[in-house]
Amino acid sequence: MSFIHKNLASGKWQKLSLVEQMANIGSEVNRVIYWKKQKDKKNQNQASGRVLELIDLTIADRRWKCRLSEIIRLREIFCDLFFSNNNYNTSFEFLQEYFLFFALLAKKNNI
Repeated sequence: MSFIHKNLASGKWQKLSLVEQMANIGSEVNRVIYWKKQKDKKNQNQASGRVLELIDLTIADRRWKCRLSEIIRLREIFCDLFFSNNNYNTSFEFLQEYFLFFALLAKKNNI
């Protein structure tokens, strides 16, 4: 399998806390939203690929098995919003708010 984030996939991702992982995913989600608003499909698709890879690395992290359903649901909601019919009726703002809390907590913890 070929990874976009080769350094993270090689084991660095598993050294991050869940808060750090989610904050990083949130940064990529913000990039997807930015590129979507700019109507730049190429950059949007590249950023979406990075989001999905980071979510998948988080799903594969065995430390979060008790949080697995939330992480998998997050992936499902992201895919529904950006690649499907938005059946969950999610907004960009909802995702940005969801990830904002992880970013603030990571900053507070000086991560």
